[in-house]
Amino acid sequence: MYFLDLLQETYYSLKANKSRSALTILGIVIGIGSVIAMVSIGQGAAKNIESNIQSLGSNLLVVMPGSQRGAGQVVRGGMGSADTLTMADAQAIKEQVEYVEKMAPSVSSRKQVKTTRGANTNTSIYGVTESYMAVKNIEIESGNFLNAAQVDKNSKVAVLGPTTRDDLFGEGTNPVGQKIRVEGLEFTIIGVTASKGGTGMGSSDDLIYIPISTAQRYLTGSDSVSNINVQVQDASLMTAAQEEITSLLLARHKIADPAQADFSIMNQADIMDTMSSVTNTLTLLLGAIAGISLLVGGIGIMNMMLTTVTERTREIGLRKSLGARNRDISKQFLGESVALTFIGGIIGVILGWTASVLITKFSGTTTAVTSSSVFLAFGVSAAIGIIFGYYPARRAARLNPIEALRYE
Repeated sequence: MYFLDLLQETYYSLKANKSRSALTILGIVIGIGSVIAMVSIGQGAAKNIESNIQSLGSNLLVVMPGSQRGAGQVVRGGMGSADTLTMADAQAIKEQVEYVEKMAPSVSSRKQVKTTRGANTNTSIYGVTESYMAVKNIEIESGNFLNAAQVDKNSKVAVLGPTTRDDLFGEGTNPVGQKIRVEGLEFTIIGVTASKGGTGMGSSDDLIYIPISTAQRYLTGSDSVSNINVQVQDASLMTAAQEEITSLLLARHKIADPAQADFSIMNQADIMDTMSSVTNTLTLLLGAIAGISLLVGGIGIMNMMLTTVTERTREIGLRKSLGARNRDISKQFLGESVALTFIGGIIGVILGWTASVLITKFSGTTTAVTSSSVFLAFGVSAAIGIIFGYYPARRAARLNPIEALRYE
């Protein structure tokens, strides 16, 4: 049977049973659309998490005070619960660890902040150095970030996050040059950072940056730091840099057993790998759930084709008596099955893509439709047409022409 003849026969057969064909295609449409929409949610979540982690800085190691385990309980390093890291440790890392590109220690605390007009908010105060901006990928919306001179002189200047700016001065205002008060100390605002949004580890928009020297002198009264952010020269060197930092700090703190370390190191690459594994599992789970509807659609196709074979038994007998071979009959019915799934696949892709756009628009959930998911959808639809259409096609091809002609 020639290909064009096969297409023509398929067209007339599907046209003769419009309602049944439409309902069968609907099952595939729902299945393919669901798979694409579900997978896009999983892939969107993966990209969102990755971008949020990357927004914290690239090739980043974060050294936090306090051991991960101690006396049978977890110690929350880096959150003000321990003071085992100092500015001297940060300086030693910068000078002695080979692969460090930039280093930015910080201290943090949560304080009540007021303006001269009476507005107030409770937010995080971060004491940082001038290099913190580059290490953490911070961009400035208006004004300037802290500079080295301000850090050296314990200057009372502050840079606001956009959420804090909105809470204190109103949305979209430019507060540069105005004053805020923190625990009786007056700070001059010199800049506002660009919005980053929530990171899953606290919002980087709802905080205030001040010089680390000012924070240590007036707010914490200590030389200790909350964490040390280390930017490594290359992603491939992060493990080596982590090992060097660990060895250096163990030696400085006179700790022989690494298990007793009074600090911990968070590796950004490890977090990315862990989160990627989680989101990949989520995507697979969502795709598998949606795939059930594809299985149902495939069974619907087989059911329709078996019904069609039964209804067209006399036609099959007539074709065979006129010289049609078994493979011609098989191709005819298999072609109809593949055509149903192919049409359903195209409409399903469009439906799934549209659903992903609507999910992002109305729910705010990030979705991502990739070419791989589209190709997968087409591949699955074609496979369903072949797998579930094979048995009915084979059954039609094996009909005895004499018995088929006698069929009532």
